[in-house]
Amino acid sequence: MPIKSLIHDMRSRSSRAVHDGSAAAAAAAAAAADDEGLSCWASMPQELLREVLVKIEASEGSWPSRKSVVACAGVCRSWRHLVKEIVKVPEVSGILTFPISVKQPGPRESLLQCFIKRNRFNQTYHLYVGLTNALSDDGKFLLAARKCRRPTCTDYVISLHADDVSKGSCTYVGKLRSNFLGTKFTISDGQPPHAGARMPKSRSTRLVSSKQVSPRVPAGNYPVAHISYELNVLGSRGPRRMHCIMDAIPASAIEPGGVAPTQTELPLSSVEFFPPLPFFRTRSNRMENVCSGPMVSQKDGALVLRNKAPRWHEQLQCWCLNFHGRVTAASVKNFQLVASPENKPAGPQHEKIILQFGKVDKDLFTMDYRYPLSAFQAFAICLSSFDTKIACE
Repeated sequence: MPIKSLIHDMRSRSSRAVHDGSAAAAAAAAAAADDEGLSCWASMPQELLREVLVKIEASEGSWPSRKSVVACAGVCRSWRHLVKEIVKVPEVSGILTFPISVKQPGPRESLLQCFIKRNRFNQTYHLYVGLTNALSDDGKFLLAARKCRRPTCTDYVISLHADDVSKGSCTYVGKLRSNFLGTKFTISDGQPPHAGARMPKSRSTRLVSSKQVSPRVPAGNYPVAHISYELNVLGSRGPRRMHCIMDAIPASAIEPGGVAPTQTELPLSSVEFFPPLPFFRTRSNRMENVCSGPMVSQKDGALVLRNKAPRWHEQLQCWCLNFHGRVTAASVKNFQLVASPENKPAGPQHEKIILQFGKVDKDLFTMDYRYPLSAFQAFAICLSSFDTKIACE
């Protein structure tokens, strides 16, 4: 059978499983197909199967054709295991393939180009990865966020689903919360960013721990970063000054050979929307397989990011940054983040842009990020820039 016909058949099988509303039902069906030999593809010789999957992975290098790789992962258990071994993490491949990819650090050598679309009417923000080098295209949907105003703070709830954005959703991945003035923000992950991470005790924590709570409620909120915007006490107009403390990423991650924690598993409540897809690595200890990489210790210290200082352009009479053509509109929201050196001379790694965000149109913004940030962390940092901060600019 030709490769195209093979892929078409696999896509149809995978889509039927995805349209089934229950992840448990889809998993049970896949297991039954494996156990009873109902899948006509499960009996392929492993050597031949690996060769086929390697060729598909190599040929389908970008979206939307990358759906072929996802379809292969949904055929049966043996296919899933092989696809897990073949598909590389974004740090190496520079490609976002499965839902867990949005929690994993971006590529080391280049910026991964994404964009954010804002909907003012319903206060939602959608993150897409660019399919071309154009400033705007259809893109591949990654994450959605919804703004929730409260009396003392503002929450941005982040989800894997564009139409189901709530903390109680099975697709909930984390949130961003501001203080009353909108000058300090906390990014919280719905799952531990590394082994040993602790969730702060609160009323919501007690509710999550209660046996009466539905299993659809996410596991918790683990602080992974803190963002601060400096107050402008003199009241003069100028660019915002911000810095981010990445609690879950060690400062050594930006050094040559440095390692950042990499999550390898989403909780079952978050994968119901993507039932048969292979973003699990099975190990004996669940707490250990949530991520790989070192914990942030007091000796090492957390990674600190600061915004790159813009320069004043005499002819244009405005503050300017070089976005290399990725930003076309002036805005106080625009920024570039670089690593801040800690009590030592700045090296070339501290000049490398880790995250840049800028305005292209009225409700269209570019977001480009790299290692050691993940798409989720970069998206949350950019969301903090949307609030009006009268005392900071």
